[in-house]
Amino acid sequence: MEKYKYPVVLSIAGSDSGGGAGIQADLKTFSALGCYGTTAVTAVTVQNTLGLSAVHPVPHEIVGQQIKAVIADMEPVVIKIGMIPGAETAMIIAGILQEYHHIPVILDPVMVSSSGYQLAADKTITVLKDRLFPLAALVTPNLDEAMLIADRSIADVADMENAAARFIELGCNAVLIKGGHLKGKTLCDVYIDQNGLKHLFESNFIDSNNTHGTGCTLSSAIAAFMALGCDMITAIGKAKNYVHSAIEQGADVKTGNGSGPLNHFFDPQKMIKCKI
Repeated sequence: MEKYKYPVVLSIAGSDSGGGAGIQADLKTFSALGCYGTTAVTAVTVQNTLGLSAVHPVPHEIVGQQIKAVIADMEPVVIKIGMIPGAETAMIIAGILQEYHHIPVILDPVMVSSSGYQLAADKTITVLKDRLFPLAALVTPNLDEAMLIADRSIADVADMENAAARFIELGCNAVLIKGGHLKGKTLCDVYIDQNGLKHLFESNFIDSNNTHGTGCTLSSAIAAFMALGCDMITAIGKAKNYVHSAIEQGADVKTGNGSGPLNHFFDPQKMIKCKI
């Protein structure tokens, strides 16, 4: 009897008690796109659709053990990193990933919540920049995070391109700056890599209050499509389309009294079996 395996993706991120972002959004995305999701929980957050009120970090030794347990047994083909609550946790993650440099890493540098809650201290941000950025195949900051890291203001696409170039100077292999917070009918994300390739990803603005977890979903969708065999640019394009449709299909759904989640399962895909 022939045996099969599914494409495994590992999410290293925080737990969202409201289920719209973090580990929960990542698992929904992996499943919806036909991958098998695994996790290493970095923090437990207290949040709902109205906002985030508290963060309880998981001990960094336990975070490291989770990562090692999953990698050793289940062999993820892509790793997505989200919220990292402390510098020691960031150091642990970097140390482990150096041993598995053949696994592509999609790093979503979660630093500030949409409700303004500070998620990463300056020391943690320094470790992210110095240790994790060079290990990642792609870094996906939003505008606030890009301005913080690049140390410059961003008001338009030209500013986004300049900020992206700064990320490459800092040692990133590739960066995708998300322009969802810029006002306009057309939204634009800017991609630049170390080889000088530049690509603009445009999409139409959707008027919806249900956008909680958009960044987590995009980065995990990129990881999923790469796990399914797509190259970087194709994976980003497919992930953008998936997120756009998930926002559109969830716009008229009421979940909670604040910013609700996307509709991750608007078109679930069957898991892909690969022969062992």
